[in-house]
Amino acid sequence: MNLSEHLQGILDSLPTKPGCYIMKNADGKIIYVGKAVNLRNRVRSYFHTNLPDAKTRQLVRHIADIEWILVGSELEALILEMNLIKRHRPMYNIRMKDDKRYPYIKVHWGEPFPKVTVTRQIVEDGSRYYGPYTSAWAVYQSLDVLRRVFPFLTCDRDITGKDARACLYYDIKLCTAPCIGAINQAGYRQMIDDLCHFLEGHSEGIVARLQEQMTQAAEGLQFERAAALRDQLRAIEQIISRQKVVFSSDYVDSDVIAMARTNGEACIQVFFIRGGKLIGREYFIMEGADETPDASVLTEFLKQFYDETPTVPGQLLLPTDIEEAQIIREWLNTRRGGEKVEIRVPREGQQSELVKMAAENAAETLTALKAQWENDTHRQEQALADLQSAFGLAEPPNRIECYDISNTQGVMAVGSMVVFEQGAPKKGHYRRFNIRTVQGPDDFASMEEVLRRRFGRWKLLNDPETIQSKKADPSFARLPDLLIVDGGKGQLGRAVKVLEEYGLLGQIPVTGLAKQNEELFVPLRAEPIILPRQSQGLYLVQRVRDEAHRFAITAHRARRDKQGVASRLDSIPGIGPSRRRVLLKHFGSIEDIREATLEELQRAPGITKKLAETIKEQLA
Repeated sequence: MNLSEHLQGILDSLPTKPGCYIMKNADGKIIYVGKAVNLRNRVRSYFHTNLPDAKTRQLVRHIADIEWILVGSELEALILEMNLIKRHRPMYNIRMKDDKRYPYIKVHWGEPFPKVTVTRQIVEDGSRYYGPYTSAWAVYQSLDVLRRVFPFLTCDRDITGKDARACLYYDIKLCTAPCIGAINQAGYRQMIDDLCHFLEGHSEGIVARLQEQMTQAAEGLQFERAAALRDQLRAIEQIISRQKVVFSSDYVDSDVIAMARTNGEACIQVFFIRGGKLIGREYFIMEGADETPDASVLTEFLKQFYDETPTVPGQLLLPTDIEEAQIIREWLNTRRGGEKVEIRVPREGQQSELVKMAAENAAETLTALKAQWENDTHRQEQALADLQSAFGLAEPPNRIECYDISNTQGVMAVGSMVVFEQGAPKKGHYRRFNIRTVQGPDDFASMEEVLRRRFGRWKLLNDPETIQSKKADPSFARLPDLLIVDGGKGQLGRAVKVLEEYGLLGQIPVTGLAKQNEELFVPLRAEPIILPRQSQGLYLVQRVRDEAHRFAITAHRARRDKQGVASRLDSIPGIGPSRRRVLLKHFGSIEDIREATLEELQRAPGITKKLAETIKEQLA
């Protein structure tokens, strides 16, 4: 294999110690992260002539630089690898598909009267977390049911127990009203603790205690309280009756994991067995799994899933053995506070049947998702056909570009360019433009600047010398099949002016979208195009426009926030422009800097212990 002098030098100098390696392409983008007990042996193995699969061969062709980080043990390498993959999401690593955070149920246990909310971020603030779940809607539905059993607080009152009256939720039995002293702090926290145990799948103790309290209340002639406890028990039993009993109640809590695969993606199904009952299930899609063995896909799922989940059961049941079982088990033991986790591959019996059931569910889920994806594809094709007909195009507009402007009274204006190809967002081709030449709130002039810069880049890329440059941007190399500017006739006129300057008027179909009535104005035509209200073409135009608007606002806020971050960091004694850049590059955002520990701050280049303490104090 022919290697550059730079890469050969790196391979020759690799250490034989444990650590993580970070592979980058010619643009400096991280494309793969891995770990190794022996960095030298592992990294050099990528450059052998007989590589195992096409995916690895493609990865190696794009490697232009390799960095490594030494650690003290294989366990430290595992943890560092997971953090790097989570931060950079390299394209050649297997990843959980959604780039958003999954929803969790959060019990604010650190508060005197804990509330129960839904969150997408775990913070070490004394709260208890349950999840992750794949559907926020399903989480809210579950909480609606649980609130009828455990009527937790949802208001923002300062709970003193001395309020004159409770809210309507108390009257409809959806709150226990600690605000008026209807329940004391100990009783309320006991109820929330019961809710937590219920979410963990352990309801036997709750049921036994409530039955005892109901009996005592009845014997004490407290019939109203006894009736309330009876209703609570019935509600709990209704929920429990839907949970399938698969083992005896003293069976070790387990997660049953299996998967199905198609077209480079894998669907992982997880059954949650708690207290001997199947209390729930979730599925997760893994991308980048093509040509990767099942065991490797499962390994990556275990690392990413259990890095996110707040609790780890005592046993994992898998469909196949995994190579890294020992080190993953060691890591999971630390996550359970030293309690042992068993990883098993059952060959027969009820456990094996459960794994098969999980695999069948994964296959059914993947089939349903595939049908949904195919249905979406049909709608996209119909939408493009609608637009082709409406604009009288020779071909469907497979590449659509839409532009929008966002600013706050003309300050820090930003233009957005979003790209849809074959009816779907192509986010890698989205671009934003910080407005340079326009003073004040002038969206028309800002749109002109954005379009001039976009088509100016296209013109440069037609130069044979430029197009071969590493700096060539693929987003600007192609012309759109349909150009949309948000803003109706006014913005359309500016777009026409720029297209004329570059000799593209008549070559690129262009339209201005008016917000009020979704009217599409085109050059040399007095009346706008009105797409039918139920047409897929209109839905696509609206989606493209909304995406351009969202991206413009996001870019504007990011620019505004960055300015605020710079000002705030610069105000810290000892932090100048150079160290500000170092901190932002090292941590990525002001929030990450604020949440970093003193030790983490000191790992940033040039940050001393004293300076780290100052940063913590100033950003607190």
